[in-house]
Amino acid sequence: MAGTRASRERRRAVPPPRSGVSGFRTRELVNSPAVTSPLRHPIATAQGKVYASWAATFTRLVLGLVFAWFGYHELVDPRLWTGYVPVVPATSTASLVLVLVHGVVLFVLAVALVVGVAPRAAGAVGALLMVEIVVSLGVTGINDIVVRDLGVLGLAIAVAVGRSRGVLNR
Repeated sequence: MAGTRASRERRRAVPPPRSGVSGFRTRELVNSPAVTSPLRHPIATAQGKVYASWAATFTRLVLGLVFAWFGYHELVDPRLWTGYVPVVPATSTASLVLVLVHGVVLFVLAVALVVGVAPRAAGAVGALLMVEIVVSLGVTGINDIVVRDLGVLGLAIAVAVGRSRGVLNR
């Protein structure tokens, strides 16, 4: 009886080798010290959690600064931006008013994102605004401005769906 008990414990302690597609014993390969992930270390795991918890906040702040930059420049010198207004002639008063309204919206979104007031809602509105910009600029073709705005759109979507440390979402 003792021999079977010892052999059962030995079988439990050492799992049978399983062959992967290429014939390696996968369990031994995954558990070997050379392949073990550094994130399994308690300090690295805790540090990763800190970085992950602040990543959404960093993303929110960066998007807020980008919106503040463009909003400020649209409010200070709107004539430089009237050429980007679709359908309306660049020299018209309507295009000037639209650029000013767009600048105000961008600046309000920037303040909401930087301060942390309803950051997911601000990110969603910013994403809708960026979709409008990408579509209106993309009609003429893909260029460096459209690609840049696609990146800002991705940032806005990340803020809209992320969990940031904001004032109203705790």
